Amino acid sequence: MNAEEKKALRAQIRVRKRAMTIEEIEERSAKLVEKFLSSDAYKNAKTVYGYLPYNQEVRTTRAMEQVLKDGKGLALPKIYGDRMDFIVVTDLSQVEKGYCGIPEPIHDEPLATDETSLVLMPGMAFDREGHRMGYGGGFYDKFLEREPNHPTLALCYEFQLLDHLDVEAHDIPVDEVIWA
Repeated sequence: MNAEEKKALRAQIRVRKRAMTIEEIEERSAKLVEKFLSSDAYKNAKTVYGYLPYNQEVRTTRAMEQVLKDGKGLALPKIYGDRMDFIVVTDLSQVEKGYCGIPEPIHDEPLATDETSLVLMPGMAFDREGHRMGYGGGFYDKFLEREPNHPTLALCYEFQLLDHLDVEAHDIPVDEVIWA
């Protein structure tokens, strides 16, 4: 898939996401959070490298709250130039708008160091083999290249799940994709 095709697909998915009502987003997100919390990947994780929602993304806040309630470690992404690291948080109030308006930790430490932590992956589109098209910054691919031992999982709306996505050599697939 060339850059123009990726741009067109991202635009198409953005249009579909923006067409969703708040009720639709909340309803689908609630189903996705339930599926996530009952997944083996979540049950087996002692730490979750999660994210908080931006724009019309799956509403992950309740899932991140449950991670903390379940006594698991939680870390959220923070962008430093072209690098993304995960910062440990113990309360979701330790977050504010950061890079591109995306919620990220206020503090720069403690840096998360669990190299077997479950990484929850956002994205624009996925396919059934776990191929992923992100937002274009390559942050998750670069992170997973540095730390390749993490199990990964993605939550998406059904229209974001495609039959097939062409990928490039640097694209790292997701272990499991859950959709609703």
